[in-house]
Amino acid sequence: MKIKGESLGATERVKRWVRNDIRSMQAYHVPSSEGLLKLDAMENPYEWDENIRDAWLQILKTISLNRYPDAAAHALVQRLRKVMGIADDLDVMLGNGSDELIQIIQMAMADEGRSVLTPVPSFVMYEHIAHTLRLKFIGISLNKDFSLAVDKMIETIKREDPACVFIAYPNNPTGNCFNKDAIDKVINTTNGLVIIDEAYHAFCGDSYLDRIAEFENVAVMRTLSKIGLAGLRLGFLVGAPTWLKEFEKIRLPYNINCLTQASVAFALDNYSIFETQAQKIRSERTRLYDALKDINDLEVFPSQANFILLRTHPGKAVEIHQALIKEKILIKDLHKPEKSAQENLLVDCLRVTVGSPEQNDLFLAALQKVLQ
Repeated sequence: MKIKGESLGATERVKRWVRNDIRSMQAYHVPSSEGLLKLDAMENPYEWDENIRDAWLQILKTISLNRYPDAAAHALVQRLRKVMGIADDLDVMLGNGSDELIQIIQMAMADEGRSVLTPVPSFVMYEHIAHTLRLKFIGISLNKDFSLAVDKMIETIKREDPACVFIAYPNNPTGNCFNKDAIDKVINTTNGLVIIDEAYHAFCGDSYLDRIAEFENVAVMRTLSKIGLAGLRLGFLVGAPTWLKEFEKIRLPYNINCLTQASVAFALDNYSIFETQAQKIRSERTRLYDALKDINDLEVFPSQANFILLRTHPGKAVEIHQALIKEKILIKDLHKPEKSAQENLLVDCLRVTVGSPEQNDLFLAALQKVLQ
């Protein structure tokens, strides 16, 4: 407590007012990629051609920046419904990337004694956001082949009764789609909401979007970042109005700015471009996987996403990651020294985004060089 006549310094003020658990956390770190070939963040390597870019810029010229955007983004939601095949009896909620949607869902359910459950390893923001909201986070380790540990999940769900369960489909960073029968068992056991995170659905050809009506407790979340619109930060959640009308009470007004709304609407009108690019990425994924499999020093895991997970010889992941940076190639180092179940599964692991043919050739050449 401040004593009369005594002035607190900035550090003391922070210690007094910022929660202890927040001060003990680490911020989500995004490494600098300046001067590097960026293959660490699952971005689409392809850009629009000049004609498409010019047409997009013409639309941006018509936007009134002095006005607030449409708070409900009605026109954009209608385009999403049409392009993604979303049924009329389901609601759609937009977020500033899927991160905001994860935050909104967990905020709506955050209360004393509540928990969030997900298989691990998976998308780190499920856990990060749970901690910031003081929700108990429960990570159930995948099997060694990266399949769901179904019996353990069901046992834990019955005991802990989590408010929500996040399942990435395909999973990041392992790249695989979990068995649907296994997922269905988890859904049918869970009293809370099960969110199927389909960030990479464009690369796997499978979805739960047309199955939402089969369940009382399923919503599907997607982002447009991976298909080629990462810079616009748009995610969307699809589910029954019973759920989404509650989440809408938390969504901040005008969370999707007018430039993003107009740009995504334009992109959806030209969605065949992204479908063609996704096909190219899937083709390159096969070629890159086959090339990596031919390297004796690596264990390479099959992927249904736009990245590939690989494991190096023991103790070599960090060394290889740093050596690739010296070759101007940035991939993701997933190896951690801690001993949690999640990190043990990723021991000595690296993850590389599937790039263009030229980018993949540069990566393969650099990798062969550093492995010599």
